[in-house]
Amino acid sequence: MLKWLLALVAVAAVAFFALGPGIVERGMNKVERTAPWPVSAQAAALHKSLVIADMHSDTLLWKRDVDALAKRGHVDLPRLESGNVALQVFSSVTKTPKGQNYEANSADTDNITLLAVAQLQPVKTWNSLLERSLWHAEKLRRAEAGSDGRLRIVRSGADIDRVLADRSAGKQVTGALLSIEGLQDLEGKLANVGTLHDAGFRMAGLAHFFDNDVAGSMHGLKKYGLTPLGRQVVPEMERRGMIVDLAHASPAAFAETLAIATRPVVVSHGGVKATCNTTRNLSDDQLRALAANGGVIGIGYWDAAVCKPTPAATAAAIKHVRDLVGVQYVGLGSDFDGGTTTGFDTAELAAVTQALLDAGFSDAEIAAVMGGNVIRILRAGTVPQ
Repeated sequence: MLKWLLALVAVAAVAFFALGPGIVERGMNKVERTAPWPVSAQAAALHKSLVIADMHSDTLLWKRDVDALAKRGHVDLPRLESGNVALQVFSSVTKTPKGQNYEANSADTDNITLLAVAQLQPVKTWNSLLERSLWHAEKLRRAEAGSDGRLRIVRSGADIDRVLADRSAGKQVTGALLSIEGLQDLEGKLANVGTLHDAGFRMAGLAHFFDNDVAGSMHGLKKYGLTPLGRQVVPEMERRGMIVDLAHASPAAFAETLAIATRPVVVSHGGVKATCNTTRNLSDDQLRALAANGGVIGIGYWDAAVCKPTPAATAAAIKHVRDLVGVQYVGLGSDFDGGTTTGFDTAELAAVTQALLDAGFSDAEIAAVMGGNVIRILRAGTVPQ
């Protein structure tokens, strides 16, 4: 009897570690095509000519080889290449609350710990949010090393320029920039901004789905503004050449950050209330404040960002930003692999180019939206001045 019990335990353990993470991801990162996305010859040719940049994907959270084509999720190197993406921002997600929702979440629980164990990550990541981000940076470095030069981590504006120059010369290379989803990873220490910078991170969101010791979240319980630590973190990030990301920031933290920022910030992934009135999205007043700062919002593809996960819905949100404040303040922020359901994956981005053409955007405007605006911000903001 004991042998059978041990055998059952062993089988259960194998299933947990070998199959569990994949099963969880398949249930969270879905592509549900509600219709075919036809792309005209005009749109396909234009898309091929573009420099495309996406400000947010959570691919590093999952136990997948970034270099290999996957049958689940939204992003990997082959699909980035198929979608003609020049630069992908890879975010490090380190903590999410149980019962996660867009209205109010406590910081007292965490879903990622079990995932870290199930994925057999290094033991030091099981109880340290900082170590989880450092592990994600190591995963991206390993992907870069195994890509035969096709994936290149960028840490400065000069690095971005080299990637773009090589692509113009016909080389197959995709840039990758490291970001963080919520500075709970600092574990309360300003010095850890430097630790993360040294690991290659060049962008960071102040908060994620809960209030932390840097800033309040739009999904937190108290939704406060910047904390005393947060008021130190923002200038320290700017000094080191790290982009401040206000995605998920509470309205108070959003306003207080813009009041002290000396460089353009981003809202890496989200939407606008004017076309999709959810808690997740920015008001017109916030869009005006972001434009006054010179920043950029990345429009996403999932239901909470655009209400209907179609290329046309994404284009409608982009059009609203253009019409309200100007085309130079809007780009792409997919939130691919972020527990989202979308109508297409990164290999199918030409559908967004088609939707922008259908919405009446000029070729120059499409070039700005699909990557030009994001490249401008990243190139300038990742070089200390």
